[in-house]
Amino acid sequence: MNIKQHTIKKAVTVSGVGLHTGVPVNMTFLPAKPGHGYKFQRVDLEGQPIVDADVDNVVDLSRGTTIEQSGARINTVEHTLAALVGLEIDNVLIQLDGPEPPIMDGSSIKFVEVLESAGMEEQNALRNYFEITEEIRYRDKDRNVEIAALPLNDYRLTVMVDYNSPVLGSQHASITDIKQFPREIAACRTFCFLHELEMLHRQNLIKGGDLNNAIVIVDRVIRDDELDYLASLFGKAKVEVRKEGILNNVELRYKNEPARHKLLDMVGDLALAGRPLKAQILAARPGHAANVAFARKIKRKMEETATKSHIPPYDPKLPAVLDINDIARILPHRYPFRLVDKVFYMDENTVAGVKNVTINEPFFEGHFPGNPVFPGVFQIEAMAQTGGILVLSSVPDPENYWTYFLSIENCRFKKMVLPGDTLIFKCELLAPIKRGIAKMHGEAYVGGTLVCEAVLTASIVKKNK
Repeated sequence: MNIKQHTIKKAVTVSGVGLHTGVPVNMTFLPAKPGHGYKFQRVDLEGQPIVDADVDNVVDLSRGTTIEQSGARINTVEHTLAALVGLEIDNVLIQLDGPEPPIMDGSSIKFVEVLESAGMEEQNALRNYFEITEEIRYRDKDRNVEIAALPLNDYRLTVMVDYNSPVLGSQHASITDIKQFPREIAACRTFCFLHELEMLHRQNLIKGGDLNNAIVIVDRVIRDDELDYLASLFGKAKVEVRKEGILNNVELRYKNEPARHKLLDMVGDLALAGRPLKAQILAARPGHAANVAFARKIKRKMEETATKSHIPPYDPKLPAVLDINDIARILPHRYPFRLVDKVFYMDENTVAGVKNVTINEPFFEGHFPGNPVFPGVFQIEAMAQTGGILVLSSVPDPENYWTYFLSIENCRFKKMVLPGDTLIFKCELLAPIKRGIAKMHGEAYVGGTLVCEAVLTASIVKKNK
């Protein structure tokens, strides 16, 4: 699993018709900054509203997962989201000039292929995994559905389906590594039973349905007049079927392709929880309604266990975005004024770093003997150095620049910082950097508690050669 966040290197587009709306659509994937996540944008509507891929935005589950926000609706998002999760892409803007992603061949493979053609770009931010630490269960007795998430330092999924059908009996599918998704799951197509077709048609769904973008399972003897009706329904001269099998004798890509597609749907639906997961997911007879209900349970658990959302999540087990050697190449500070140990998040506007406070700091010898307290001025200096890394990253040759304080405003010290504490700094630009002037809001936390904050203004000045 990726440690850092990723986006795509360039914009790429796919075109087709929506499965249920039947509306032609162009869908463009665009790169996005760290922390952006998955967002859809309806460029065909006034104001070009954006819809977050969030489980709380789900408004309909009629044979697919539909989200809506700010008056904009996106139908059948699960295949698109599954491709992004399966490629471990974290940040992308998805623009559509219609209400529904194109169905393509009924799977995620065309999305995977076009995203792979764009190339992946690693970003200066760690992935914000949600790790399941205790079992989460969902059960729907009426539909005989059970889903469980178990603790695991990885992302694995197993799906079992059982339709009590002579053609499509009990099947299961699993992946033990999300990197298996593009080659083993992405090409598996959506499916339905013959008896569902007429019902879906009456419900004004599957307007874009065709025999080349869905598997239609025939689990009973079918009359010639029914075949003629189906041919007219799909605009075909003729359709065929074995005594029991698949309409138009379409060949399956895998013996358990339906179960694999159910796994694909689950990957896409669980993306709506909002963060990459570390868990073992076990599901019996899942569907979109159950997947979304389970994603809601996971999101509620995230909210229960999260500290204040503005505190940068820091996992010391993960490697740094910038380590001490990288920092030394950017900042001119040297002992005893090197006060930032690592940077674990950085984008164009925000940076987050770590300072480990130890009794070996030289100033503790005199501040205060017998009652060592980390000096407030050093907290501000460490905060400024963290922000300086962000400011200097805006120029291609940071080693040729100095950073100088211009002002410190609204500085407040909330709690003493002691040897053994780990300070987490977050600095965020309050406005774009202009003429070498940067103004940012800085915060420092210990164990999730705000200990210091200030508004800092600095200038970057080119060194004289």
